Amino acid sequence: MYIEHITLTHYRNYPSLTLEFDPKVNVIIGENAQGKTNLMEAIYVLAFTKSYRTSKDKELVMWDESYAKIEGTVFKRNYHIPMEMQFQSKGKTAKLNHLEQKRLSHYIGALNVVMFAPEDLNLVKGSPQVRRRFIDMEIGQVKPVYIYHLGQYQKILKQRNHLLKDLQRRKTTDITMLEVLTDQLITHASEILIRRFLFLDLLLKWARPIHQGITQNKETLTIDYDTSIEVEKTAPIETIKQIYQETFKHNQQKEIDRGTTLYGPHRDDLIFYVNGRNVQTFGSQGQQRTTALSLKLAEIELIKNEVGEYPVLLLDDVLSELDRHRQSHLLNTIKDKVQTFVTTTSVNDIEHQTIQTATIFHVDNGQVICEERREH
Repeated sequence: MYIEHITLTHYRNYPSLTLEFDPKVNVIIGENAQGKTNLMEAIYVLAFTKSYRTSKDKELVMWDESYAKIEGTVFKRNYHIPMEMQFQSKGKTAKLNHLEQKRLSHYIGALNVVMFAPEDLNLVKGSPQVRRRFIDMEIGQVKPVYIYHLGQYQKILKQRNHLLKDLQRRKTTDITMLEVLTDQLITHASEILIRRFLFLDLLLKWARPIHQGITQNKETLTIDYDTSIEVEKTAPIETIKQIYQETFKHNQQKEIDRGTTLYGPHRDDLIFYVNGRNVQTFGSQGQQRTTALSLKLAEIELIKNEVGEYPVLLLDDVLSELDRHRQSHLLNTIKDKVQTFVTTTSVNDIEHQTIQTATIFHVDNGQVICEERREH
């Protein structure tokens, strides 16, 4: 799988841009604030329909313009797949094979992308929200129905929290609606939870040997899923639903007193252990970074295993954050397998052959000049 070309119209600081990409490695060089990351973001948005940098779609539209558009063609399973995202004040539209997709879950997954940016190095020590977002984005790519359940869950959660606030402030005393919303929430919460359990088993299967390789068999990685309810990860979905029902029923007054939903996937977290020790609490910065790198490399292999082709890899200013050993391990893993996009201010500090034979794009104030692919 690789992106053949991309066209941007009124996107960020690009009024109009068309680029053809190398199926292997594309290096985007430029000083800060020239548009390197905007280009990387556009690829991500084409895959996921939203940015990893902002929750406001209007920020993607060039100043004084009424819309922004990203068009691209993906080569996947021997087919050329046209994709398009358009952003306007009335909302966004997603097209696949020139046909508008009413459900984003029917669009996401056509282009599989793994993003690795400096903030991903904080995956281990960052907030639980960062780790939940990590698993949500990855499961959604390989199991698009997950996007549907997650969207419904978030919508019902918002309604339920609003109602709990009203009950807390005694603006209403009728709990019938709360029970209805609770039942609806449980339906989607159970689907999310069972898919997260399955995904994390797969992720660990790929991440553990990668982690051992980076640490030369000195460390063993384990991942625990920390749920807000007491449930075995092998439990069937009906058991999960029953436990949620009992938990919400038993804690109904507690939630009303607090005015918020205290249980569910939005309260869950991941805990990483190296040699049995919690990496977030007791791990060195090196161990935390190795864990994050192992997870990202595991994502690549997991997606390949699930969809049959390697995803596109986006390395946004991250190589300079890694030491030589981790840098080499990353580049050796992707070599000749994965279409890769690298942003950097200079390639002088990256000696690996993967970078030395890449196609180079120079970015300067929204203008992009392409060099020919370097000789092998």
